[in-house]
Amino acid sequence: MTATSSEPRTTETRRPAIEAELVDKRYGPIQALRQASFSALPGEVHALVGENGAGKSTLIKLLCGVTQPDGGTVRVAGEAVSLSGASEAAARGVVTAFQELTLLPFLTVAENLLLDHEPRGALGLIRRRELADRARAVLAEHGVDSIDPAVLVETLPLAQQQIVEIVRAVSQRPNVLLLDEPTSSLAEREVEWLFDLVRTMCRAGTCVIFTSHRWREVSAIADRITVFRGGTHVATAAALDEDEAILLMTGRAPSHSVGERSEPGQRTLLGVDGLHGGRLHDVSFEVQEGEIVGVGGLEGQGQRDLFLALFGVRPAAGRISVDGTAVRLHSPKDAIRAGIALVPEDRKGEGLFLRMSIRENLTLPILGRIAGRGLLRSAPERAAVRGMVAQLGIGTGDQEQAVGTLSGGNQQKVLLGRWLLTGARVVLLYDVTRGVDLGTKRDIFARVSELAERGAAVLFYSSETEEVARMSHRVLVMREGRIATELTGDEISAERIVRAALRDPVTAVGPVSSAGPVPAVDPSGERRGDR
Repeated sequence: MTATSSEPRTTETRRPAIEAELVDKRYGPIQALRQASFSALPGEVHALVGENGAGKSTLIKLLCGVTQPDGGTVRVAGEAVSLSGASEAAARGVVTAFQELTLLPFLTVAENLLLDHEPRGALGLIRRRELADRARAVLAEHGVDSIDPAVLVETLPLAQQQIVEIVRAVSQRPNVLLLDEPTSSLAEREVEWLFDLVRTMCRAGTCVIFTSHRWREVSAIADRITVFRGGTHVATAAALDEDEAILLMTGRAPSHSVGERSEPGQRTLLGVDGLHGGRLHDVSFEVQEGEIVGVGGLEGQGQRDLFLALFGVRPAAGRISVDGTAVRLHSPKDAIRAGIALVPEDRKGEGLFLRMSIRENLTLPILGRIAGRGLLRSAPERAAVRGMVAQLGIGTGDQEQAVGTLSGGNQQKVLLGRWLLTGARVVLLYDVTRGVDLGTKRDIFARVSELAERGAAVLFYSSETEEVARMSHRVLVMREGRIATELTGDEISAERIVRAALRDPVTAVGPVSSAGPVPAVDPSGERRGDR
């Protein structure tokens, strides 16, 4: 493998389907793109990779007309264009499925899929029955038969919303399809569905530009890989291994010591006995101090219900104890008081207050601890924030910077740091590496290992089975809301987790989860909709 070190070039005689040449983009003091160049060919899957904040998403937005460059040129099929929006880009055959979903939550799946293309009668009124039938046909055409086109999008779990976003983009039969982190909320079988779809499109001549932080996926699907760092192009290659990619993305060699497992203690910090309710059926297990217990299994087998029940978000019967003391979890506030913390998968929808500052997001759960006589003491608050920013390597020089302006990886670090500041003894980590780059993943793995080494009990779920296998002392494999298998020691591997998940037939389970949405919870423990 030889990677170019200047601007991307190709020896192919085909004209690029889409390209950017020496583009610049600045957001205030932040230079998001700097003399950046990129090109992709018809019929290829071209992966675009880099750390959070490397400029990938900004480039995607320029290519699809959501934003305009400050300088440089964008070309579609060889023609220089100045795209004023996604609709104009779509008219030129360039369509995007975004990680930050563009679906309208209060419309149905059918209304979202056929927006601006609804079947109408003579008076211009939408023919509702035909709308649902046509949407059902569109979903079936793309291999999706478990999503009801008549339901509101807001009632779907994140994975199903992502699938609707993808189908809406693919159904427009674009010449160029931009997939911005399309797999971040998908389980492995949905990823296989997507990759089959992508390969079919490429055989028909579509150019697919694909971004992902899951290196295994990049290696499996990409014909070429382009690496960005610091807002500019670093290398383009037909193949890269993970270590080469990390070196190009970060400028430093990867460390392989992250995620090593120390031995847990003997004291039980989290006890769960006969938990049932929703999808859960008689779930019992223990987590010792200093132990990382992984939760595996196919998507939608009760993992999410388990984590939310343990944080008081979803009601469940049974016995839960923390350090030997039974606790009643009627709300997240009860869980926080009991020393339980949850870092959820959807950091923007369920975790962070994007318009608030880094300082405010980090210290919300501990305001009572750093206040005196009803007044907030700013000195200890700022000291706590400085320490956490340094400990986690959060990329900011200003505590007052709005969290929404940070990269996804730094946002996830803020969310993790919030709960580290609480000193929680039981830490529930639900898909915490979703949508973050390889370097940030390794940082997060290191922090999780440190949590265990300090004596916390960690329950860890990831949609990437390899991460569960890598991080866990034990793995509980869930099937149909029950713990079907426990793997320990040398039994733990991604292959064995998947085998255990598939060992017996699973009934009434479609290709995507059907769990409902979760009420957003603020760090004080209140459900936002309950006030």
